[in-house]
Parts: sequence; structure tokens; C-alpha cells
Amino acid sequence: MAARQAEQEGRRVTGHHTNGRDLFEYALLRVVPRVERGEQINAGVIVYCQARSYVEARVHLDEARLRALDPDVDVECVRAALRAVEGVCAGGERAGQAAGDDAGRRFRWLIAPRSTVVQPGPVHTGLTPDPESEAERLLDLLVR
Repeated sequence: MAARQAEQEGRRVTGHHTNGRDLFEYALLRVVPRVERGEQINAGVIVYCQARSYVEARVHLDEARLRALDPDVDVECVRAALRAVEGVCAGGERAGQAAGDDAGRRFRWLIAPRSTVVQPGPVHTGLTPDPESEAERLLDLLVR
């Protein structure tokens, strides 16, 4: 969609690269302490850029907001789930069974819908010259 928008605006698009910027995808990580109630807080973001084989999760858990939704939430369990997402993104030993998968496959696995306390949100796209700084920008904008 971002590439189509760029073409409509008259910018040159070559594959997934547009004027020094690469197409990227991202999804928010949401914490839903009581799934039956559907209340949630944003606790992180996963950013994937195919052109750079880049996938990373950035997390920030606001415990006070989380406890406002559920005073009995197991914060350490939530932190462990968020660390697991970071590990899968990092690859290698921390990725467990996904260790041999490429960045795109790890991203797709992480964004698959699930009914757990830590859930991915919908996937969005954009263009960026630097996916790493984009991850930090999105964390500041949408989570902190």
C-alpha cells in the first residue's frame, strides 16, 4: 500500500525501496490482562523490514496502567512473554524453535493472532530510511 501511495504521489518506486526509504511493517504488542474483558494497553512494537532482513521488538511495560486494568495481574509473567518476543526477533539461541528461521518468518509467526495475555495488533506499513530508529519512534509515539 505504501508503494502504491508513493507511485500516486509521483515518487519513484523500485521494488521495496523508494527514494532511499525502505518499506517496513509493524504491529503493536498489546497486553490484555483479562481476555474476557478485552481491555488492553500497548506494551511494545515489532518492526520488520524485508529489504534489510531486519526484525526487532521494542517493549515498554507501564505497570501502573497494567495494574489499573487488573490489580492481580502476574507482571513477571507478562514481562517474560515480552522478553520471549524480543528473543524471537533477535534470532539465534534466544529464538528457541524459530532460531533457524529468517527475519520475515519470525515476524509472521509473532504477528499471528492469538488469544493470550500478550497479543499482536494489526499490521501497518510505512517507508523509512532507518528501521531501527523507526522502531524507537513508534515505541515513543504509540506505547510510552
